[in-house]
Amino acid sequence: MSILVTGAGGQLGRELVHLKVQEDVRIIGLGRNELDITNPEQCRAAMEAHRPNAVIHCAAYTAVDKAETDADEAYRINALGTRNVALAARAFGAKLCYISTDYVFDGKGGKPYDVDEQPNPQTVYGQTKLAGEREVQALLDRCYIVRTSWVYGPYGANFVKTILKLARERDRLTVVSDQIGSPTYTLDLAEFLVRLVQTEKYGIYHVCNSGSCSWHEFAKAIVLESGITAVKVDPCSTAEYPRPAARPAYSVMSHAAIDRAGLEDLRPWRDALRYCLKRI
Repeated sequence: MSILVTGAGGQLGRELVHLKVQEDVRIIGLGRNELDITNPEQCRAAMEAHRPNAVIHCAAYTAVDKAETDADEAYRINALGTRNVALAARAFGAKLCYISTDYVFDGKGGKPYDVDEQPNPQTVYGQTKLAGEREVQALLDRCYIVRTSWVYGPYGANFVKTILKLARERDRLTVVSDQIGSPTYTLDLAEFLVRLVQTEKYGIYHVCNSGSCSWHEFAKAIVLESGITAVKVDPCSTAEYPRPAARPAYSVMSHAAIDRAGLEDLRPWRDALRYCLKRI
């Protein structure tokens, strides 16, 4: 089986490209320089050149705050770019796995969001990612939509790396404690995606590491597990740390769809963090 990965220069894309897979699986990674997803001719040419059985579509506009004042570009990449990839996949008979986000929900709930709950994005980023979901669903029968959250790993910039850097530079950190979600380690997500696209179990999935925490709890765990004992991590409220784009207060997502499909869930987030820190 051949799997084409868009956005291969990003943190999830790079994890997929470096993933150890079984001998009968081949992963082809195309970064921004090899494939501009906003160009429909390039999308078609990539599918024709590689003829993949499946596409894992990681390429995206992910600058959440910048998107608030750059909505046209976010829409061009996340919605129209996804449409181009979906049309090209359909033309060459490839199934498509679209990587989406917890930001499609408003974060005002108090129990884990199931896959069939009504999205209500509160940010430009969330709105454009939801638009991408709808393009995929409208164009393809053989598709998977995977919503994930709080993604981190050894590649690229992310919360774990930021906390590690700051913890070595300062003796006190302040981190938001009233936003709850689920961290997702890129290796665990990548392995799940490769397993998923080898099945015919199409639909929407919520895929994060098991369990949930606040950003403050996550930061404390990062510091503790990395053995940095000289830094204190203090809590603060979202109101004390305003951002241009609203963050979901509660974005924990139910893994029931994984269970219903008979697929293996991801390990607890703390175990995944411990493993990732060894790699970093």
